Amino acid sequence: MKIEHVAMYVAKLEQARDFFVKYFGGRSNDGYYNETTGFRSYFISFDDGARLEVMTRPQMEAGQKESTAVGWSHVAFSVGSKERVDALTAQLKEDGYEVASGPRRTGDGYYESCVVGVEGNLVEITV
Repeated sequence: MKIEHVAMYVAKLEQARDFFVKYFGGRSNDGYYNETTGFRSYFISFDDGARLEVMTRPQMEAGQKESTAVGWSHVAFSVGSKERVDALTAQLKEDGYEVASGPRRTGDGYYESCVVGVEGNLVEITV
């Protein structure tokens, strides 16, 4: 069994799509639009076969995201090396994204950073 894809609702659909394409090498489909409901989405595919669906619909409600709230916490991307973790973290910081932690070696042996990505969603960058 494998996870086929994960999905997230966003208010700014194209901005979210562009974030994952630009920084994580995703490839987006042409998008989907349901004229009846106003629902729109893009599937973003990554080299290893993982897929992320970013979705929006009219009258989205933005809420405060707490890092310790019940529910999904973050999405993690493996970039292959400590140097790439450092470089991507630096690039995101330079581009105005908040670095929530790291880069650092965690107590369980991971080398990672965590960035507050598009619309306040946490994105972990790891080896």
